[in-house]
Amino acid sequence: MGKVRITEYLEIDCDTEKWCCSRCGHELYNARDNYKKGCLVYENPLEKVHPPLAPDASYNFTPDKDFSRLIEFYCPGCGIQIENEYLPPGHPITHEIELDIDALKARQADERQADQRIS
Repeated sequence: MGKVRITEYLEIDCDTEKWCCSRCGHELYNARDNYKKGCLVYENPLEKVHPPLAPDASYNFTPDKDFSRLIEFYCPGCGIQIENEYLPPGHPITHEIELDIDALKARQADERQADQRIS
């Protein structure tokens, strides 16, 4: 059946039902589950990402580390950053993409049949 692009760096391989990196093709995780489970995860220090803009460090745009953390998700195959999210400390990783894999496979099969009728 092939792959279907979901985001800039994520695809679903309908044959293997796996999340894949669209840049290098690395299989990340089962497509019926959270792709982030197959990613490299890094908590980036907020002070590094949002450094003070003025000499007076009391005035800056750095979120308070007691209320927020920046979590980044990378492909283990090529190292491209797939996603990032700001979460409160202790909050579980979000599961923001959940697709009907069976419907996706059926749609892909219908498109393939339509293409065969045209050719």
